[in-house]
Amino acid sequence: MLSTTEKLNLMVERLSDKSFLKSEKLSNELPFYIFDYKPEEELVVRYKTKQIIDELKINKNIKVAEFNLYQILIEHLEKKKVLDKVPNMELEQGFENLIENMAPLLNPKIYIDQIKESVAKVDIIFLTGVGSVWPFLRSHSVLNNLHPIVDNIPLVMFYPGKWDKTSLNLFNKFKDDNYY
Repeated sequence: MLSTTEKLNLMVERLSDKSFLKSEKLSNELPFYIFDYKPEEELVVRYKTKQIIDELKINKNIKVAEFNLYQILIEHLEKKKVLDKVPNMELEQGFENLIENMAPLLNPKIYIDQIKESVAKVDIIFLTGVGSVWPFLRSHSVLNNLHPIVDNIPLVMFYPGKWDKTSLNLFNKFKDDNYY
């Protein structure tokens, strides 16, 4: 079995393959891929992801759009002028109530809209920041809502946990809703 680093080292070759880029051989399935890894390898994955994006762009002329879900959340909360209030809200209300009270601000549509605006001239989409944005957002909700928008663009979600082809298990501890 290959290590995470070994699998990441093989990604440039796989991602630059013409059949991958054209989403061939998928039997009418969406070209969504989940790269799962041990949560403790998060920093290695972040570092290598940047290298992969650069190598694909420079050496293969392949444009990758990275969408960091955590960064999108932070930018959205800044735009709504509530980011600086979040720490006090958590202290005063508790974490559970914070999440519940922020739910209207955390609709997956925020993420979908930002991705939709940016995918016109993209060859591949990377979704990162999945572990950092939890529990404010569940990755399956983004994937399920992206179907009509990026149905022909290969999408790779970097997932700190386990994907067993039927369910997601974030950090190898929290079972997410099924994603097929």
